[in-house]
Amino acid sequence: MLVILFLIFYGFPRVGIKFPPFLAAVLGLGLRSSAYQSQIYRGAIQSVSGTQLKAALSMGMNRVQAFAFVILPQAVRIAIPAFANESAILLKDTSLAYALGVIELLRQGRYIIATSFEPLIIFVTIAIIYLIMTISLNTVLGRVENRLKIPGIGIEGRTR
Repeated sequence: MLVILFLIFYGFPRVGIKFPPFLAAVLGLGLRSSAYQSQIYRGAIQSVSGTQLKAALSMGMNRVQAFAFVILPQAVRIAIPAFANESAILLKDTSLAYALGVIELLRQGRYIIATSFEPLIIFVTIAIIYLIMTISLNTVLGRVENRLKIPGIGIEGRTR
């Protein structure tokens, strides 16, 4: 991730395109995350049985309608756990933006350390803030997952 950020921030100016630090960080984080998310959704779409498409087509839907109303809703439900994981990773990766000079949580902590000379307290506080944000994000996405879960699939659907 750090290499991607450096390539965007330091590499693009060599070909005449200069990005401010914040925009370079957003582009780098966004490009990496979008690559992972595209694979998450591709895998989720492919995991929906082909018989679902055949059934939708046999009901008179065209391919676009079958995808929009049958395949995609199932794929989104399947993709939610992986999406939640990628979102948590992306949240934690934002700390790498400090390398480009973006004033984010970690850089702000370093500014406070320079004046207070208490690195342990500041770094533990930053870690706790990241932990709270990650737990909050995972809790919200977990609730979305539970609300949209497919009945009969998962641990609840297994017989003992």
